[in-house]
Amino acid sequence: MASTSTPEGRQPGARDRDTEGRARSARPRDGLGRPLPYDAQGVPRQPEGIVRTPEETVAEAQALLEAGKPFHAHEVFEDAWKSGPDEERTLWRGLAQLAVGLTHAARGNATGGARLLRRGAAAIEEWAARTGRKRPYDLDVQGLTEWARELAGDVEGGATVDAGARAPGLRGG
Repeated sequence: MASTSTPEGRQPGARDRDTEGRARSARPRDGLGRPLPYDAQGVPRQPEGIVRTPEETVAEAQALLEAGKPFHAHEVFEDAWKSGPDEERTLWRGLAQLAVGLTHAARGNATGGARLLRRGAAAIEEWAARTGRKRPYDLDVQGLTEWARELAGDVEGGATVDAGARAPGLRGG
């Protein structure tokens, strides 16, 4: 019996794996991180596991948000969350949740988007209150929480979201 495989040489139903054997989807993705067919042209992915300074993290995430790529911005924040100091993990995780919330809102998932926007806003707000750092790395915590809660309300009200047009200014403005 002949073996069948996809045009990419994968066995049908086989999971994509990285070099260490961990499951990783090799499918191309669109600008909002949605998987596309294997033969489609996707948006280049953010490399994972990059250690950046907080200033580099904020600058790169802001550029991605403004480009309408909140899924990619979330990956930048996730790197900071995983590689940064323990006492800042809640901050970076909250920022990642804001980016994922915007991603879901732009994909039309109002429930998930609103939930993640509010969860991320609460996380960064509580972190700032607990640490006394109201503008860590010049991030506008108050402005971000207001933006997230307003956007959550808008998507629950049925608003269509363009990720680039509704991107937050991480440092205000």
